[in-house]
Amino acid sequence: MQKILIVNDDAGSLFALKSLLSEWASQNDCEIIAARSGEEALRNVLLNEFAVILLDVNMPGMDGFETAEAIHRRSRSAAIPIIFVTAFLADDISRLKGYQMGAVDYLFTPVIPQILEAKVSVFVRLAKNNLELKIQTQRLNEHTAELLATNRRLEAEIQERKIAVQENRAKDEFLAMLSHELRNPLSAISNAVRIISQEHEDSHSFQRAKVILRRQSEHLTRIIDDLLDLSRVMSGKILLSKEYFDLSTLIDSCLDTLRTSQRLENHQVDVKIEPVWINADRTRTEQILTNLIDNALKYTVKGGQISISAKSEGADAVFSITDSGVGIPADLIEHVFDVFVQGENTLDRSQGGLGIGLALVRQLAELHDGTVTARSEGSNKGSTFTLNLPKGVDHEPQQTTKLESLKQNNSTVLLIEDNVDGREIMALMLSAFGHQVLTAADGVEGVAIAIASRPDIALIDIGLPSIDGYEVARRLRQHPDTCNTKLIALTGYGLDEDRRRALAAGFDMHLVKPIDADSLAHATSTNAPPKEDSSLR
Repeated sequence: MQKILIVNDDAGSLFALKSLLSEWASQNDCEIIAARSGEEALRNVLLNEFAVILLDVNMPGMDGFETAEAIHRRSRSAAIPIIFVTAFLADDISRLKGYQMGAVDYLFTPVIPQILEAKVSVFVRLAKNNLELKIQTQRLNEHTAELLATNRRLEAEIQERKIAVQENRAKDEFLAMLSHELRNPLSAISNAVRIISQEHEDSHSFQRAKVILRRQSEHLTRIIDDLLDLSRVMSGKILLSKEYFDLSTLIDSCLDTLRTSQRLENHQVDVKIEPVWINADRTRTEQILTNLIDNALKYTVKGGQISISAKSEGADAVFSITDSGVGIPADLIEHVFDVFVQGENTLDRSQGGLGIGLALVRQLAELHDGTVTARSEGSNKGSTFTLNLPKGVDHEPQQTTKLESLKQNNSTVLLIEDNVDGREIMALMLSAFGHQVLTAADGVEGVAIAIASRPDIALIDIGLPSIDGYEVARRLRQHPDTCNTKLIALTGYGLDEDRRRALAAGFDMHLVKPIDADSLAHATSTNAPPKEDSSLR
């Protein structure tokens, strides 16, 4: 409903104007509001929106001109059209003053009803049109906002789909790489086993097959360890065991291992390292260094140059490795530490790898409150990887007991393992260490043999038929004849909660499969660490 304001100090004139417009206003859905002074008019303007104002010029106090000026000074009411009503014929000067004060027209008394209705109807119709236009504009703005929101949602969905497609492609490529990487060593192992079964022990083929078996088994173990470690560190399930040590000595150790395996013989390796102490997990730091060095070797052709440095910079120990290899394309440099990301894959897969090594490096570096960055000028221009780790206080590392010095005492060892091949090979290893070995294929049999023979040590697989390894441990701990037996858990699960569960069940140690000879010798030695330090990785 449109509103019309009539302002006149004379009650009779005010009544007359209202009466002249009342029927027209009723027919056109309008409301008439009256005011007796300029001040009262201003109060009404503050409370209402008007289509038009009929304003008497000659009023005591605030006259029509002053009232019009005050109304149009306010931004909210500046556009309200004002028709001045006067009994005097206005000259040009008076009309000009009225227009300057905001008037749009004049009415002279006595007012002719038809002229009054015609002039008022023009501005009421204009107000209705403006209101309709405002409503349409608001609806259009709302619709535009809805379209923009829908467009943003669609763009987000498109982006999410692109990311999902990329992730799916990366996972598919990873599974293909994993299949390739597993089949190669498995094929070599299978062929080596066939040769061993056919050749004499003293033959060259037999000895070479043994070397291949060991090397490919270690390769498979590294693949599985990398996968498990990445999963653990990304889910926050790796706890660091920090100690003070010299980073340069660990670098030397990593390089010695690579020299022994002849990995460095085809490259020119320049090493410039300074003593710099850090407080870190030695095993995890070795993983970081080994992955970075292995990455440089993998992507640098024979005869290529690799430079390794380590030094102290401010509060950080800085390890840097630069190669003259294939480099990193500009579009890949920002994603080189993402999971499953590698350079362009080819069918020959000559570089090998699963694309998780550098992702593991970044996760482990961040776990140490450190950083790792990559830099390259582009394809075939080499690359540089820089590792920053917080420095530690200079401190002589505690001397660890050499495995070779661990005392063996020809103990009686009970091996409870349901896998036939696994049980046989581990029994052979234990016998080679000088132990007397007893075996059992399930938990119930194992408990019975343990109670009857009272072994010094029991190696117990967790995933046993009938009763699992945890229950075996609990029963042996409860029996007076076996309560002091050293219990060692054997499992394929190496999370921290798995270790805690094993110790809670009564185990003294926790070994994760596959178990190498050194770890097994350490675990079955009388000089093995106490219970709280017994989780071997």
